[in-house]
Amino acid sequence: METVVSNLQDFNNFAVDFAKRLKPGDVVLLTGDLGAGKTTFVKFVARELGFEGLVTSPTFTLLNEYSGKMPIYHFDMYRLKSGAEAIESGLDEILKSGEGVCFVEWPQKVAGILPSKNIMLDITVLPDNSRKIKVSKTQ
Repeated sequence: METVVSNLQDFNNFAVDFAKRLKPGDVVLLTGDLGAGKTTFVKFVARELGFEGLVTSPTFTLLNEYSGKMPIYHFDMYRLKSGAEAIESGLDEILKSGEGVCFVEWPQKVAGILPSKNIMLDITVLPDNSRKIKVSKTQ
C-alpha cells in the first residue's frame, strides 16, 4: 500500500488509522532518510495508543519505552556500532516477548536480529516536502 501525505494533519490521520490495526507483538520497521518523519510517525501512533507524554527520538539512548493501551517500544539503531549493542539494549528480548508493539528505526543495521514477520513502513520526502509512505508486510 502506498499513500502520499501533504501536511502534518494528513500524516497524523494516516498514523491514527495505522495505530488502530496494531496489536501486541507487531514489529514496525521504519525506513527513510534523516528528517523524513519516522519519530513523528511514532509520536502520532503513540498518542493514538493512549500515551500522553513526550515522544522523542531514541537516537542516543537506543530505546524509549512508552505506556499506552499496550507497551510501546521505540528503537533507533542509527548510531549503532554492532549487533551486540542491539542485543545489550534489549531489542531481542522485547521482540521475543510479544507483549507490546515495537518500532525500529534504521532496521537495516540489525537485520539479523529482526523477526521474519514484520511491517515495513518506508517514508520518502518528495520534492514538494510531502511524504510518500509505503507499507508492506513480510511473512
